[in-house]
Amino acid sequence: MASLLVTNHSLSSADAAAALRSRLKPFRAAYDSCQRTRSWRSPKAAIIPTIHLPMRSLEVKNRTSVDDIKCLRLITAIKTPYLPDGRFDLEAYDSLMHMQIVNGAEGVIVGGTTGEGHLMSWDEHIMLIGHTVNCFGSSVKVIGNTGSNSTREAIHATEQGFAVGMHAALHINPYYGKTSMQGMVSHFETVLSMGPTIIYNVPSRTGQDIPPSVIHTVSQNPNMAGVKECMGNDRIKDYVNKGITIWSGNDDECHDARWASGATGVISVASNLIPGLMHEIMFRGRNPSLKAKVMPLIKWLFQEPNPIGLNTALAQLGVIRPVFRLPYVPLPLERRLEFLGIVEALGRENFVGEKDVQVLDDDDFVLVSRY
Repeated sequence: MASLLVTNHSLSSADAAAALRSRLKPFRAAYDSCQRTRSWRSPKAAIIPTIHLPMRSLEVKNRTSVDDIKCLRLITAIKTPYLPDGRFDLEAYDSLMHMQIVNGAEGVIVGGTTGEGHLMSWDEHIMLIGHTVNCFGSSVKVIGNTGSNSTREAIHATEQGFAVGMHAALHINPYYGKTSMQGMVSHFETVLSMGPTIIYNVPSRTGQDIPPSVIHTVSQNPNMAGVKECMGNDRIKDYVNKGITIWSGNDDECHDARWASGATGVISVASNLIPGLMHEIMFRGRNPSLKAKVMPLIKWLFQEPNPIGLNTALAQLGVIRPVFRLPYVPLPLERRLEFLGIVEALGRENFVGEKDVQVLDDDDFVLVSRY
């Protein structure tokens, strides 16, 4: 500091003072900054106004209609089949799609839980949505599962899904990193701005129920097509009475959901296997005998978490290769043997595919960890 006080005798006293002030300026600035830091207070929490505009074209807006989605009665959560190296088997996929369409399915969920979207990269996911639209979009409504527990990720995926032509999006509530009720509302309102949307409530997988208060709030959004509800028919009936479109998310409850509780239809796993019978349940009125007839298959399908049973069944019917992306593995041999009896009781003609049902050995299955 002493060096700062040494003056040049060739300067006037005024010049010397100015020079000293100049050299002290950095120290004064640092002091002032320190004082400001001591008095700084964090701002109060506030909702940041969004300036995000959905990346959608007029062409997309013109060909996606909420009303077109609301009237769908049979929506299949379509299975994604694989090649032995773990990549998509698009030939088998196209065959499955064709069997859905000819048996009366009106919509498909692409890359949902049943379609193992959680085991896909987003590139794979969007590619499969686009492929489905390109090949089948004129015959069936394509609903892409573009939900995520990250709002940013859900926005990005949904923009891409609509850009490649999907008719609607399926959105789950944020899972694992669970949020508050207001956070749920904010998440859904953000993604609803993209286009027609079905909200999916399945607490057994997300760890958090979407309560009626949240659904009632977001149902005011014109882009909300409805809810896939897995919390039982009493809740479905309450929503229907308030004018909200509902699809049952439970195959074992869908008959009563449709004909006793007022659900519009079902988003079905079993229709991958028996699309004709599921179409009959949704379209032909009350049929307790048919409901009882398909119940053994439905119970068999869900003895382990979906889609383990479905993957095993489709492989034994010969309509997909017996390839599993880990962590899914086939049902044990005892259960695979039971499936033969179920097919015989329902009639092979009611199942997809044309090959005889067979019992696969453990060595027939391919489990893929890298793909």
